[in-house]
Amino acid sequence: MIHQISIDEFTLLKEVPLADVRTPAEFAQGHVPGAFNLPLFDNEERVKVGTTYKQQSREEAILLGFDLTGNKWSGFIKDALKVSPQKKIAVHCWRGGMRSGAMAWALNLYGFEVYVIKGGYKNFRRWVLQQFENRYQLCVLGGMTGSGKTKILHQLKNLGEQVIDLEDLAQHQGSSYGTLGKLIQPTQEQFENNFALQLSTLNKNCRIWVEDESLTIGQRVIPNPFWHQMRNAVL
Repeated sequence: MIHQISIDEFTLLKEVPLADVRTPAEFAQGHVPGAFNLPLFDNEERVKVGTTYKQQSREEAILLGFDLTGNKWSGFIKDALKVSPQKKIAVHCWRGGMRSGAMAWALNLYGFEVYVIKGGYKNFRRWVLQQFENRYQLCVLGGMTGSGKTKILHQLKNLGEQVIDLEDLAQHQGSSYGTLGKLIQPTQEQFENNFALQLSTLNKNCRIWVEDESLTIGQRVIPNPFWHQMRNAVL
């Protein structure tokens, strides 16, 4: 069976893997946290299909898509089974169109219960940006560089307080330490995705602790609506 679900409904699903069927390049730019890439087309194939759609017709693009994926379908199913042997999976593409529709059809035909995210990744990005517009009860933890603010944040979290660790989300250690001992910073888009999903798990009506930061953390930028709330919060 194929179910059409919203982003909010997806966040309530437990232990259902999410397959992002966009290209590897699209996935690398930004994806739903926790998703795995199951690309219907590779980067070059998507360009070919898009060009055919624009220069010829939708029908010709669909035929080309079938030609390009003809011998891939068993591989798609095997890859999905590795991630979800219980045959439950969610899928999305860019706008919830033909790519996710085709993958959902094939997986359902094999026996998967499939959840398709309505509006695809484009709708997820709209949801992400909305999270930063929501009002939060922020408490900003200030102090000099090297004064142990991050350690205090972790202690507050251990005491049951709600905490957002912006430096951890940005994979950065602040103005003095930079990326020392951290991974490469995520893309701006991925930073926002990770940030928004974490915010969505918190209770907006209860206080949320956050470390005092400038607008930028390394090369990443705190979304303006949230940063302005930080500037106006209790310090």
